[in-house]
Amino acid sequence: MAVGVIATLKVQEGKEKDFEAVFRDMMKAVRANEPGNKLYQVCKSRKEPATYVVMEIYDNEDALKAHSASDHFKTIGAGLGPLLAGRPDIQYLDTV
Repeated sequence: MAVGVIATLKVQEGKEKDFEAVFRDMMKAVRANEPGNKLYQVCKSRKEPATYVVMEIYDNEDALKAHSASDHFKTIGAGLGPLLAGRPDIQYLDTV
């Protein structure tokens, strides 16, 4: 069964462009290096300009674990932390 993830991220005001630049690098790295990932896309809220939602789908739980353990997740992800305005809200889902 495939696994879905929805992560809602609040970014510090004025740091939206920096966040988007770092996240573009993350999306490229995931798409290039994670064959078990089927969707990895960040979207910006139309109502709250400092709120972003990341939509992810993985083939299975092992592919999700591989994402979290990847070098690019650790290195590029470290650049996202200082731009956030709080902890991400992460939901894990099972596809139907």
